[in-house]
Amino acid sequence: MATNATAQYDGLATSPSDLGHDLTICDREPIHIPGAIQPHGMLLIVDPAEGVIVGGAGDVASLLGADWLGGTILDLIGEAGLAILRSTVAGPVVLGTTGQTTLSVVASREGRFWLIELEPTAPGEPGTDDALTWIEQGGEEFSRAVDLDDLTARAASIFARLTGFDRVMIYRFLDDDSGKVVAERHAPDIHGFLNHHFPASDIPRQARALYIRNRVRVIPNASYTPAPIIGLDPTLSAVDLSNVGVRAVSPIHVQYLRNMAVAASASVSIIKDGMLWGLVACHHRSPRNLSYLQRKTCELIAASLAQQIGAKEEAAEYRERLRLRTAEDALAQRFAQEYDPDQLSALIGSDLQRLLRADGFVLQRGPMRYSSGHVPPPEAISDILHWVRAQGNILLHTAALEHRLPAAHAYRDMASGLLAITLSADEPVVLLWFRAETLQTIQWAGNPHKAVEQEPDRPLTPRASFAAWSEEIRGRALPWSPAEIEAAHRLSRLLFDARQRRRISELNRELTRAVTDKDALLAQQETLIKEVNHRVQNSLQLVVAFLAMQANAENDETLTRHLGEAQRRLSAVALVHRRLYSEDTVTVIDLGRYIEDLLAEMQSSMGDEWTGRLTMDLAPLLISADAAVQVGLVLVELVINAQKYAYGGKPGPIAITLEKVRNRFRLTVADRGQGRTGNRTGFGTRMLGAMVKRLDGTIEESDNAPGLRFTVSAPIATPEDV
Repeated sequence: MATNATAQYDGLATSPSDLGHDLTICDREPIHIPGAIQPHGMLLIVDPAEGVIVGGAGDVASLLGADWLGGTILDLIGEAGLAILRSTVAGPVVLGTTGQTTLSVVASREGRFWLIELEPTAPGEPGTDDALTWIEQGGEEFSRAVDLDDLTARAASIFARLTGFDRVMIYRFLDDDSGKVVAERHAPDIHGFLNHHFPASDIPRQARALYIRNRVRVIPNASYTPAPIIGLDPTLSAVDLSNVGVRAVSPIHVQYLRNMAVAASASVSIIKDGMLWGLVACHHRSPRNLSYLQRKTCELIAASLAQQIGAKEEAAEYRERLRLRTAEDALAQRFAQEYDPDQLSALIGSDLQRLLRADGFVLQRGPMRYSSGHVPPPEAISDILHWVRAQGNILLHTAALEHRLPAAHAYRDMASGLLAITLSADEPVVLLWFRAETLQTIQWAGNPHKAVEQEPDRPLTPRASFAAWSEEIRGRALPWSPAEIEAAHRLSRLLFDARQRRRISELNRELTRAVTDKDALLAQQETLIKEVNHRVQNSLQLVVAFLAMQANAENDETLTRHLGEAQRRLSAVALVHRRLYSEDTVTVIDLGRYIEDLLAEMQSSMGDEWTGRLTMDLAPLLISADAAVQVGLVLVELVINAQKYAYGGKPGPIAITLEKVRNRFRLTVADRGQGRTGNRTGFGTRMLGAMVKRLDGTIEESDNAPGLRFTVSAPIATPEDV
């Protein structure tokens, strides 16, 4: 970052001084398209299809000659290197070294171009020829750390030895995107920033995004003059350099380093679970560089550090969750015992307070109030209860109550933090946990309210002073941890379940008395129902038998046929009745099984000559009893019609199929007889139409070639069932 910010951005449409004067200005600075590189390296922009250098920056002429622009890349990387670029989708790709001074050659893809970076190597420097040793030692060192503080301290020491920089800081991002130096290693003759905070504007949003993509960045000399990009196409000056290590940095950041008396800097990203946890920030008082191989060694050690950070944080979180679970189990056992609610509140109040490490606790149950520890005055608690219930949330928590309830400023010394549970019921129960104000004195590296300065007639500049600047934070308590909030959620369910169990227990006692009185009546009723069902079944069987006797006694063939049809129709109804009251359910039956039994009875009544003539393919399908009666009558009528009209009363094959199609059933009756023979307007036909209509279904007649096919389709849940 430089004082003359506009001058450094001649190749861009927007300069930092055009962005405004507020503290979020740096969030809008296009640092990924600076239009220039740092002069310690070189950049080539290559079209891999043609193998042509279409742009570049830096002292390329000293390596490739004065006519390098528009020339071939083959002289630098050869046919093998060009083949790699043409066959590779993304980067980075290490193409080896070149030149008498030995330059590392690394390529990254941007759109249809390859961006090739050339930088001096550093043979013999730490992390260059012994990268595996450094990575192994780093892993062993990190594994011996006892906690997060010890781990970051060890990391600062390792990176200080590896990079050789005067000051190495482990910088952690906080929830508000500000940062804190949690560990540091520095030369004895320069000051440190351990435990100092830095405002979020020091590392703007787009810079944090680039730290995830390009995980090691070096500024070897903060007094460098940017080397602009030139190209066959002038628009190449705006190429995205997000993945380029030699990318020029924001002039505001360069000035920031100068204000800190830093001549060279390096930063290594600490990425945990895909998120930027922090940085290894390195400063040096004189120019200093890290080669590509050194940067890669730093990146791999930082990845190992991130894994150990995750392990340490997860272990601490596990111990906290285990403590909470153990306390919850003990409370659950006490809730399970039969206590008077008012007595229970007094017994467990202090346990509930300790559970969430609160300074005070209040339980309000209707007009009854119980409290323990240090809590606000009674009238203040009443105001808090009213406000909590007005929020309409089962669980509410804050570490700065006065920001949401201004009246809490008066008692913030006892209740700056609040966690509340509201159990919705006829008699509301509200639990309040309070945490006292925790006075915090934050050491800032310079005044955070002057992170970016703007004076009349002068361009935008970063703050010039990084002297310790103290700020006292009032009205805040220790925040509720995610594990504590989850425990509170579980506790709300536990309390609700305990309350419901007590209410259910009371209701059960009342119901038990009522059920005992009614058991005898129910037994009598069941006996009567069984008797009635038995008599109905006997009556139906008796009528069927009478019809069979009458049919056998008559000499009139037409009357005998009609009596036989009536017998089969009544058998369909009787079969459903028998099926319903011989099984556990009295509302639904298996239609496939019912049809199978019905056809078996029909075949026996049709005579021995019909044996084997009825073939079935029936899918299991549950249907209401009323609908089953109607389906049975439809089936009987279709079989009677096939017997009567298809074969003239003589035996012949009849195929019956039942299948489920989405939420409908389809019943098909097909014969191989003489086909359609005149109009049918008799009783059976009229009854058939009425039954299909009651099923809210349809019936279709089609040619079976030979014979006829009747298809009945209807919803499985008939209108009467809905």
